[in-house]
Amino acid sequence: MTEIQELTQALIKFRNDRDWEQFHNPKDLALALSVEAGELLEVFLWKSPQDANKEKVKEELADIFAFGLLLADKYGFDLKEIVMEKIIRNGEKYPVEKAKGTAKKYNEL
Repeated sequence: MTEIQELTQALIKFRNDRDWEQFHNPKDLALALSVEAGELLEVFLWKSPQDANKEKVKEELADIFAFGLLLADKYGFDLKEIVMEKIIRNGEKYPVEKAKGTAKKYNEL
């Protein structure tokens, strides 16, 4: 069992022990991801990046990853596979020779 599978199984056990699967449909998991991402942004609001509370960043990131893993599980996605596919697609959209050192979007390169 991979580490990602172990994490997912631990999350599922935590969820199932509390009878929360009824609330964890794909739509609500996606909404929860957005809410947690907003909470992560709040950690940085009105301060420089180095002044953000690292413990809060860690806490919010854990929430984001947890909901992401549960959403991936709902659809039967292999997390490593979908991230690697995305890296390949992004590599095609952002070739090194055009994208290196710039934050421009692919259609502006």
